[in-house]
Amino acid sequence: MLGFFALVTLVADQASKIWALDTLEPGVAKPFIGQWIQLHLIRNSGAAFSLGNSMTWVLTILSVLIVAAILASLRRITTGAWAATIGLLLGGAAGNLVDRVFRAPGLFRGHVVDFLDYFGLFIGNVADIAIVVAAGLVVILSFRSPHPGDKGEPTAYRSDDD
Repeated sequence: MLGFFALVTLVADQASKIWALDTLEPGVAKPFIGQWIQLHLIRNSGAAFSLGNSMTWVLTILSVLIVAAILASLRRITTGAWAATIGLLLGGAAGNLVDRVFRAPGLFRGHVVDFLDYFGLFIGNVADIAIVVAAGLVVILSFRSPHPGDKGEPTAYRSDDD
């Protein structure tokens, strides 16, 4: 299940970026959902909110480390909910990592393709949506089962005698 969610997220992210690059004109916003969410193609060399624009290579290394950490933790996942959540996280992280490794301006210095403009506050992509959804699910699942390896038994019902 984890692999399915990761693959679907990665494919949806890369396909939507290819569509955005082929369809949208850089810097020209088009209404998508009213004026609230617009299509606005940019290439982001930094992280969220374009932070760290001059540190693309550092962000690429961090992305590799994050993907590696996710892959290293896969053995601990035993529930479907955690598998789906970590799959979304892995697919989103991999989607942006693909951009950093393979897109212009060069190998391991690539800029992430962003095209979903939220209220004029920030511009993101499908990978970012998957990462944010996964983060929200991690919070929710942590209340139900604090560790990905747990079987979902709420911690409130556990005792030292169990």
